[in-house]
Amino acid sequence: MDVYEDPSTWTAEPVRPRWRLALRFAGSVVWFPVVCVLWAAVAVAGFAVGLFADALVSSRLERAYIDFVAGALKRVKGLASWCVTWPELLHEGDADYYRARVDEVVRDWTARATAPRRPKKSRPSVECAIPLRDYRGVGGWYVAEVALAQGWELRPTDARTEVRLWWSAASRAD
Repeated sequence: MDVYEDPSTWTAEPVRPRWRLALRFAGSVVWFPVVCVLWAAVAVAGFAVGLFADALVSSRLERAYIDFVAGALKRVKGLASWCVTWPELLHEGDADYYRARVDEVVRDWTARATAPRRPKKSRPSVECAIPLRDYRGVGGWYVAEVALAQGWELRPTDARTEVRLWWSAASRAD
């Protein structure tokens, strides 16, 4: 594996204090439903405005509007990035749990990438990004190790946020 970044970024994240995780989890229980309602409101408003604007706006501006709504939804989703889930609270610092989680995620992506192409359907996804939340306790190096063993290639990535992979068999002819 060519490590083209600082190797220290590929190691496991430090274990967070349990009391801080518990506070973040309590805040998540209150904040996450608010973010869900806000996301739904933005989506409905974007759809409603888009429905009426479709008749008035040119097709060239339509793409810009779709990108604007997608960006707004992504920003609203980002408001919940600090939230802590119940499994994260329970398994913080448990390397075996994170190893099993990485194995499962990479196995699922491999199954999607190797699925046979069905007629009149789009090709299976050949790229994926595994977020830090899935490998926090074992580090990006473990994701790369498991993925490389299953036929994936590393893409330029920032292991502090996600590990990007590309299915190498996709470049071969069908």
